Amino acid sequence: MRQHAAAKAAHPDALIFFRMGDFYELFYEDAVVAARELQLTLTARDKERSVPMCGVPYHAAEGYLQKLLRRGFRVAICEQVEDPKLTKTLVRREVTRVLTPGTALDSSLGPSESNYLAALAVESKADRAGVALLDLSTGEFRATEFRGKTAVQDACEELSRTHPRELLLPQGLRLGSVQTSLDGEEEDAATEMFRSVRTRTPMEDWVFTSEYAIPLLQGHYRIPSLDGFGMAGRAAAATAAGAVLHYLRSTRHEHLEHLDTPRCYERATALELDAVSLRNLEITEPLFSGESQQTTLCYALDQCRTPMGKRLLRLWLQRPSLQPDEIVARHEAVAEAAASLARRERLRRALEGVLDLERLLGRLALDSAGPRDVLALGRTLDALPEIASGLAELSARRWHSLRDGFDALTDTAGQIARVLSPEPPLKLGDGDAIADGVDVELDDLRGLSRSGREAIAAIEERERARTGIASLKVRFNNVFGYYLEITRSNLANVPADYERKQTLVNAERFTTPELKDYEHKVLTAQERIAELERRIFGELRRLVLNDATRMRETARRVAEVDVLLNFAHLAVLRNWTRPEIAGEGGVLEFAEGRHPVVELRLEESGSGRFVPNGGYLDAENGPSLALITGPNMGGKSTYLRMAALLVILAQAGSFVPAAHMRLGLVDRIFTRIGASDNVSRGRSTFMVEMTETAAILNTATSRSLVLLDEMGRGTATYDGLSLAWATVEHLHDRIGARTLFATHYHELTLLESKLDRLKNLRVACREGGAGIVFLHQVESGAADRSYGIEVAKLAGVPRVVIERARAVLKLHEKAESAGVAAGAAVVQAAEPALQMTMFTPLSQRVVDRVRSTDVDRMTPMEALQLLAELKQEIEQ
Repeated sequence: MRQHAAAKAAHPDALIFFRMGDFYELFYEDAVVAARELQLTLTARDKERSVPMCGVPYHAAEGYLQKLLRRGFRVAICEQVEDPKLTKTLVRREVTRVLTPGTALDSSLGPSESNYLAALAVESKADRAGVALLDLSTGEFRATEFRGKTAVQDACEELSRTHPRELLLPQGLRLGSVQTSLDGEEEDAATEMFRSVRTRTPMEDWVFTSEYAIPLLQGHYRIPSLDGFGMAGRAAAATAAGAVLHYLRSTRHEHLEHLDTPRCYERATALELDAVSLRNLEITEPLFSGESQQTTLCYALDQCRTPMGKRLLRLWLQRPSLQPDEIVARHEAVAEAAASLARRERLRRALEGVLDLERLLGRLALDSAGPRDVLALGRTLDALPEIASGLAELSARRWHSLRDGFDALTDTAGQIARVLSPEPPLKLGDGDAIADGVDVELDDLRGLSRSGREAIAAIEERERARTGIASLKVRFNNVFGYYLEITRSNLANVPADYERKQTLVNAERFTTPELKDYEHKVLTAQERIAELERRIFGELRRLVLNDATRMRETARRVAEVDVLLNFAHLAVLRNWTRPEIAGEGGVLEFAEGRHPVVELRLEESGSGRFVPNGGYLDAENGPSLALITGPNMGGKSTYLRMAALLVILAQAGSFVPAAHMRLGLVDRIFTRIGASDNVSRGRSTFMVEMTETAAILNTATSRSLVLLDEMGRGTATYDGLSLAWATVEHLHDRIGARTLFATHYHELTLLESKLDRLKNLRVACREGGAGIVFLHQVESGAADRSYGIEVAKLAGVPRVVIERARAVLKLHEKAESAGVAAGAAVVQAAEPALQMTMFTPLSQRVVDRVRSTDVDRMTPMEALQLLAELKQEIEQ
């Protein structure tokens, strides 16, 4: 218990898995927590039950550990570091591993998922913030830095996009105390992003100083400067990366040969998708928790053959390129692969033999790989020459760059094949992991172990011939080991070199130097075999890890080959076309565009075909804002999302589901789609909507793509319409971003005559005797009604409600018509060009008084008095 107390004192924030024989035991509060989380029986170590305890078998501990880690707990493994057979005192125990959500190898992690450990470093003035991200399972290591007054907020947004499993923070960091220009609402948003990470690990502030973190990073990679990593002048990014490295060492991760060099990336090189847009567009996660992954763009596009390709596809969709040369190079490679079925499929078949090279290397580096893992690594390397050969048949620039210097690692694959047996056991200690012919002593010991009966029979036969005793037998028991048994009648023929071991009633037992030597070999053979196999496997492990950098680079190239071939395969399979990149111009033009996810789901379900639509926006020379009206369920939201996904696909390097597309590169995509609230933060649906709208209006540029769907519907009609009206004018006049604005406020369509770069679009439908039919076709013009009651009827609203709604609608339409007549003069005087009928603030009582007044019989004084009363009524 003193050993346990020492381990707990060293790791107070972790659950201590304390090895005792065949079990890991937990004590005190750790036991209470583990019993609750793992549904274990809580027992006690003493009669007074003052020391609660629970435990799990050591051979089944992995599943329990993963459950705790997925729930955000940290676990310290306190192992027996002495062999109980070799010590007569208490077995010594020490903490050998500290598992945390961000550093554990989660076996349940999907091939396309990443398990990020993140660190946030903020400079004292808060005008620089660095973020580092590490996936220990693959070795991916990257960092970035943000500057300016919104540096902390930008860093928080980056963290919310990447969803780290664990976040490292300076102990003294308090967002409320950081000197920034953020107002209270934005500061709360940053705090909320921190809280969204389940496991937050505070560390001493000195870890997040450049004086400590940067030399640590330089020492690990044995370099005098970080400039080669792109970190010149980016001290905050380097500090965050150094903090990650410090944390790995503090959690007993000593073997980190598989880590990639920390690559510094810039947000300016990629189309920026904030967390809201990623969620609304369902790029990698469904919009609503619990929904199927089939609703995501990543699922619809993922026909990659390798796990590395799946992860790279996910990254490219989250961060599409903003560099024209890079995008065009990808399009050229996709075009060539799409044009040649034989070459494309040969390469895709070669990729089928590639397992998760990055994670296999990671398991080997972290000393958690068994013989079968290394054999799988070797067989993956065996597939690389075929991939290199397939690349040689393609001539596009990107294929050339991927082929040049492609390392097939044939020497490493040969070493693995030579050392490991063709069918090794799951665990190293189970024997037969090393191939025959690798080590002479190992082969002898195996021969001894496998041919024990034959050896004993040979000794017995030889001794019978030598002594002439036909009844001589070689036997074995656990007390005396191997011995020669001779009956008393034959004792006169016993040779002088026999040594007596035991006397029985009718026989005597002897041994010989040869038998002693054989006994020693047999009894120690298994232990020696295990020892030799561990040594040889360790040498193989070190040899493979020496090539870790080569493997990381090859894995990167294989991943890119896989994604580009995947894009080519989709282009042919789904009839996608190559988009035309118009540099940094402001055009977005597409013909017969389709939503890639909706189209796929319609085909799979057999419920119909997707109706294609076109679109044209030009921030410089044409209409930059399209105002879209039409009925509910008509397809407005789908049209908006489709336009955004076409842009994302084009800038990720893929072909697009359209007959034609021309695109001036988009720097950011903003979306305000759907209704949601945040009750825990006290935010209503409308508050969330306005917060997202504010972010768009404050940060969008003329190169952005803005999607606004049903803005202003969460408040009173006049408030919502006013805000929508002002937002449209601001986007048109001051920002000039390419904008798709879907609305049910038909009054906004009047803006077409006022704003020269706004055009009206509508979603067509047909109304007949059987009800409304949605055509899902976007065409020029404005819709005159929303067909909300017809949609409610289709949804199954009771007939009596539908009929009453129609009656109430007629009353309101009649009242509105009267209001138009009575208030036309007021509106005309305020803004002659616009008949804003819904802005006329006339109550029903004013309308009724005007209708009931006999103007012909009124005196001038009565008319003036009535006008004064109506004015007072309106002003109230």
